[in-house]
Amino acid sequence: MNDWVYRLWQEVAERPNGPLAVRFYLQPAMAAFFALRDGLKDAKAGRPAYFWELFSNAPHRRELIHDGWKSVGKVFILAAVLDVVYQLIVLHAVRPVQTLLVATTLALIPYVLIRGPLNRIAKARRDKHRGKVA
Repeated sequence: MNDWVYRLWQEVAERPNGPLAVRFYLQPAMAAFFALRDGLKDAKAGRPAYFWELFSNAPHRRELIHDGWKSVGKVFILAAVLDVVYQLIVLHAVRPVQTLLVATTLALIPYVLIRGPLNRIAKARRDKHRGKVA
């Protein structure tokens, strides 16, 4: 078990230096773009922060996950496909756990970390602006 975990982390850590390394910059940037777009949309609609809403609004969780997946799903799938290509080129094998780990790190985590805080910042700026105008 320890060898498997060690190999997993070692192989994942080597990815930014290998072929297709540019994806480590482009995919989080694409996820951030979609998070920015959706966070601003959330603020305009007066919705709460996305990540908080996922955990605090159980009746609407399925719809929230669907909405988030619609935005970041293509980036996630692209990250997974490119990681499989990398694995075939470098490792000559496919490691599904590593694929999920890398795709989640490159696509889902940046999306979730940016969408909610941007929503709150946009709301605060809007409220501040409305306070000055009124």
